[in-house]
Amino acid sequence: MDTMSSRAAEQDPATSSPAPTLDPAVAARLKRGADGLVPAIAQQYDTGEVLMLGWMDDEALRRTLTTGRCTYWSRSRQEYWVKGDTSGHVQHVKSVALDCDADTVLVKVDQVGAACHTGDRTCFDADVLTLASPTDQ
Repeated sequence: MDTMSSRAAEQDPATSSPAPTLDPAVAARLKRGADGLVPAIAQQYDTGEVLMLGWMDDEALRRTLTTGRCTYWSRSRQEYWVKGDTSGHVQHVKSVALDCDADTVLVKVDQVGAACHTGDRTCFDADVLTLASPTDQ
């Protein structure tokens, strides 16, 4: 069984029936990596600010679409996590879109508090790289 299938094959403990799955029409369109994941960009819905990049499999995307809270797959911990459950820095989902190739998810959110685990507003605040001036190119 592949990684994606083994994660999604969990049963609903309340009913002992198979857990709900992602809409088959959406699942058929997704182009996943070999690990069954797609990158998910979180963007502030009203300013366009790019907040963070996380990873989703079918189940994380299903949970995000049905709960209104961003759920990601942690590659390091090998478990699902809902943004803000520990920190209180919640992402309330406003919209979800696939890119033109269906290999990246854009989640527009209303971010409460910091999006980055370091405490920064975004994961892209702390390490801005210097661009070469036009005469250096």
